[in-house]
Parts: sequence; structure tokens; C-alpha cells
Amino acid sequence: MNKIIVCILFCFAVITTNGQELNAKVTVVATRISNVVNRNTFNTLQTALNNFLNNRKWSTEPYAANEKIDCNFLLNLDQTSELNVYQASLTVQAARPAFNSSYLSPLINYKDDNIIFKYVEFQILEFNDNRVSGSDALVSNLTAVLAYYAHLILAFDNDSFANHGGDIHFQKALNIVNNAPDGRGISGWKPFDGIRNRYWLVENMTNSRYNIMHDVYYSYYRKALDKMYEDENLARTEMLNVLNLLVNFNNENPNTMINQFFFQGKSTELIKIFSKAKPQEKIQAREILSKLDLTNSLAYKEQLK
Repeated sequence: MNKIIVCILFCFAVITTNGQELNAKVTVVATRISNVVNRNTFNTLQTALNNFLNNRKWSTEPYAANEKIDCNFLLNLDQTSELNVYQASLTVQAARPAFNSSYLSPLINYKDDNIIFKYVEFQILEFNDNRVSGSDALVSNLTAVLAYYAHLILAFDNDSFANHGGDIHFQKALNIVNNAPDGRGISGWKPFDGIRNRYWLVENMTNSRYNIMHDVYYSYYRKALDKMYEDENLARTEMLNVLNLLVNFNNENPNTMINQFFFQGKSTELIKIFSKAKPQEKIQAREILSKLDLTNSLAYKEQLK
């Protein structure tokens, strides 16, 4: 009996120690694909992508079940003229809980419009850090993109708990960029593919010139958001300090991708936090936010009066 108990405890320890990091939900939307294509293909693809993200170990760190990172991937397909080849957009969302609450704060809310890949039903989804490009660039591009965002999710999550805590995953994402599939129609991996793409996002977070962004992520989540339960006024003051850091960063490095990326999905959260601020802090927050987050400028001006 004792041996059985020990065995059970050992198995539990292994599961706890080696648990996967992501609690990902992948949805494949194929409404724009011709009905000539077997619809089961997209159900099979959706299942395969869920398994790819959720069953793979993306780090060597132990993750308990309650520590998994909640994230969503929406892959919206468009048909091409080539058999089994699809254009797609991928919306990636990830969140982490605020300390001592059930509230989930957005870490990533980003849409990538530059994806092309080849998929045949029941095709095995493979990814190797040492051979990112694989033997067929169009086949490998899909798993390379997903692996890239898996590492970014881990990177930003770890950065939110420890300053530079996500460095190893930013480097892994950079490795994917540097060795990404290259071929006809594939884009988003190179600096000349646009000013806001996979290349520039990870470049911004691994460029020592922009190190302050690691301070921003750590301070926003760990020093401000996680302290809301303890002292809202002090937490808001810390969050205002974070916004001032972003002002300085943006003044020195205008139009960087990471500044826009940081604010995506955060406007509702920021409005809620600063709507309860003291009048002077609210005014400061409104002025800063309406300049830094131009997409939601009107919302800040109207709701932080």
C-alpha cells in the first residue's frame, strides 16, 4: 500500500513539475473558403493546432495547472489559387491574473495579417528550434508563427513577474525570426516586410536601447496592478509613473512598434483604474493616455473627465 501511495505522489510531482505552460484555445474560421474544400479539414486543423500549443513544453520551467497562461488564437482563413495553400490573419490574445483577484489583465492583444501556409488534412505539425524553416517553407511557416507567439506569450508573462524575466523566451522568438521560413509569399519575418511585424516586435524587446520597456512591463503588472488589492491609491500612483516612463520612451523613440503593442487591449482597464483617481492624477492620466494611445484617445478624453 505504501508503495502505491509513493508511486501516486511521484506521478503527481512529475505532472506538477513538467506541466505545459499554455492554456490555449485555437479557433479556425474558414467561412471565406470555398465549399469545394472538405470542411473536415479545418476541424482537423483546429484540433491539431490546439494540441500543438497545449501539449508541447515551451520551457524548462515547472508549471502547475493553475499557473497555465490563458490565451486565445483566432486563425481566419482566406483561399489562394494554389491547392491546400491558405492566406490567413491570426489574432493572438493572452492575459494574466491580477494578484489576489479573479481579474485577468490583457498581456497581448494583437492581429497578425501576414500569414500564408500549406496544410493537408492529417498533416503532422512539426517544429524544431534548430530547424525552424523545415523542409517545406509553406508547411513550416504556420508552426513557426505559432511557436513565435507561444514564446512571446511566455516572455511577456515572465516579464510581468520579474524584470527581464522573459529574456530567454524573447531570445527564442528572435531565433525563430532569424531562421524563419523563406519563400514565395511568406512575409512578416524581415525588417523590410513593414514597420510593424514579427521582426520589429521581437527586435524592440531584445534591443538594449529599448531596455526600459522591460521596466514598463514589470512595473505595470507587478508594482501597480498586483498592488491594487492592497492600496489602490499607491498602485495608481505607481501606474502613473509607468505612463511617465512610456512618455519618455516615446519621446526618445517615436513610432516604435512596442509602444503601440503595449496599449492594445488595455484602454478599458486603464480607464477603469484612473476613473477612481484623484482629480489631478486623473487629468495627468487623461493627457498622457490620449497622446500615447491615439486609437483610444477619444475614449480617454470622454471617460476620464
